[in-house]
Amino acid sequence: MLKRAGIFLLILTTILSVNFYRFAEEVHANGRASIVMDVETGRILYENNIYEQLPMASTTKIMTALLAIENIPEDKMVKIHPKAQGVEGSSIYLEANEKVRMIDLLYGLMLRSGNDAATAIAYEVSGSIEEFAQLMNLRAKEIGAKNTNFVNPHGLHDENHYTTAYDLALITREALKNPIFKEVVKTKFWTAERDGYKHFANKNKTLSICEGGDGVKTGFTKKSGRCLVASATRNNMQFVAVTLNDGDWFNTTNELLNRCFEDYVPYTVFEEGDLTKKVLVEDGKKDALYIHIPTTLIIPIKQEESGKVLSVIKTPEVLQAPVIKGQKIGQIVTYLDGKLVNTTDLFTNEHIDELTTKEKILKKFFGISK
Repeated sequence: MLKRAGIFLLILTTILSVNFYRFAEEVHANGRASIVMDVETGRILYENNIYEQLPMASTTKIMTALLAIENIPEDKMVKIHPKAQGVEGSSIYLEANEKVRMIDLLYGLMLRSGNDAATAIAYEVSGSIEEFAQLMNLRAKEIGAKNTNFVNPHGLHDENHYTTAYDLALITREALKNPIFKEVVKTKFWTAERDGYKHFANKNKTLSICEGGDGVKTGFTKKSGRCLVASATRNNMQFVAVTLNDGDWFNTTNELLNRCFEDYVPYTVFEEGDLTKKVLVEDGKKDALYIHIPTTLIIPIKQEESGKVLSVIKTPEVLQAPVIKGQKIGQIVTYLDGKLVNTTDLFTNEHIDELTTKEKILKKFFGISK
């Protein structure tokens, strides 16, 4: 029996090794570091040297854009700080004291990679580059990007300005959850409401060469090399690929995405409106309520993993009235092969009033609630 088990393990190890090397041979990831991550769950689908701290050039602007969206209304007219004029590198040619809509700065930042737009945003949000960098670092830590340090909003080279492929994927995943960010980075052309330079074409070829390509950001300096964060959506799954210091950046991310979409299939764990469980209500004008799932969860799995998905519903068995519609009541936690992949909050979808004192007495002694 032990001998057979040993043979089985040997065969399994061989199969896994063959699959790994087949992936490595077919995907020519020439970058210093690269990763593919599922946006919904954060699951790592491919990795190569993902924890080395490296410069990331203008992919920095993913965080800059996220903070701009979170802190400034998109229709606000921003007065351009004098220090934003003439910043070296890519530019949308802002002029000191010019007034530009926030949304136009955002498109100039992400489509044309305007370093001046990044600087203008930093001054508008925080009042200085240094204060904005502190905000960037704080937000990075909140996201879980623990090996990242920002010193500027645009990514011009500095020895103390760095990230990892893993951290950059985490930051991008968080940004792609924001509908404004998601719309901006998938836009091919934008016309700003300003005089002068106002027609912005997206530099990211992912939108045209990758099936389902929908973002996100290019970057380049002599020290960082070519850096690219690319996303694509197929079969209700969105993956983000990162490659750092890669001369073949677009081909690398395209091949990585293609391969991962081939190797992983969408698995519907639950759908919006699915009934989860009945919860009793103590002293309520209704004795119970039914909890329904508020959203659909689709995760990427390999064919052989379908039996390894487990969802656990965590709610109290009894609620005390009154119950407020929309109050959080628990969670549904999903695991893949024992690893946490998703946590979805559950909410009540109706209001249940508490019985009056008289009604409680009648119910207790006579079994009637009205």
